[in-house]
Amino acid sequence: MLILNEDNILDIGINWNETVNVIEHTVKSISEGDFAQPLKPYLRYGNPKNRIIAMPAFVGGKTNMAGIKWIASFPENIKKNIPRAHSVVILNDADTGEPKGIITTALLSVIRTASVSGLIVKYFDQARDLAHIKIGISGFGPIGQYHLKMCSELLAGKIGKICLYDVRPIDPATIQCAQAEVVDSWEEAYQDADIFITCTVSDAAYIDQQPKPGSLHINVSLRDYKPSVYQWFKDSIIVDDWVEVCREKTDIEMMHLQMGLQQEDTKSIIDLVVNRSMETYPAALPVMFNPMGMAAFDIALGSYYYHAESKRLEHAAETAQTVF
Repeated sequence: MLILNEDNILDIGINWNETVNVIEHTVKSISEGDFAQPLKPYLRYGNPKNRIIAMPAFVGGKTNMAGIKWIASFPENIKKNIPRAHSVVILNDADTGEPKGIITTALLSVIRTASVSGLIVKYFDQARDLAHIKIGISGFGPIGQYHLKMCSELLAGKIGKICLYDVRPIDPATIQCAQAEVVDSWEEAYQDADIFITCTVSDAAYIDQQPKPGSLHINVSLRDYKPSVYQWFKDSIIVDDWVEVCREKTDIEMMHLQMGLQQEDTKSIIDLVVNRSMETYPAALPVMFNPMGMAAFDIALGSYYYHAESKRLEHAAETAQTVF
């Protein structure tokens, strides 16, 4: 059984086109019913802001792997200089149930999150043919930092500037992007942004301004937009999974309860990939994507890194045999 940590993942590297392709293939498996993914439970105790989530899934197709992600999210950790999220993924052979690998780093979850966003960006770019765009990112912890890396690679040559905002000071060493600049407010990052991404740990909604016409909003942190923005996004809301995302006091649940948003009013990530729904939206319509996070994507990406590490070890063994 392989055990992978953060160093292993970084040694293998992140090819955003490949990880986005993994997500895309997984969406196709889901659309074909070649998957299993029960509703994930939330374990809470003590501080209600904290949660530990169990995320089991099976993904068929060329992935053909089962497993579970056990991820803890403790937002107050950042005040103690401790990572907010801690995660372990266990991978099981889909045919025998045999444990094949354990991935002991939250980096996999970060890559999954940014890769799902990358899939949305890919289809948005295909529909809108982006050029010289402004990207805004609110929240610049690990999730925000890897979204910057993802956008810089997938939209290379199409970015005019990237505006970064966080309530905490941003370390310049975490930026490493010539087009990026730190701004003093979320409004500066938001205004006139062609792509705006929330990567915060906010427990209270704050975004209430009209979006730029034709812009894309990737609501990763799910609790940043006030229900009043519904008037601008009501005809162009995309979710990864309605049942998952319309709970836990997300922006989608608040729009459902307060503004009357229903599942049939939204498109799913399957509609995006299989039915190419992004192309059906008028060019001036702002689009909002709300991902709760699907276990199937974690298992598929875990399988991707498991196989990459297996090949690395096989190659190293063959090289050692050749030398001796």
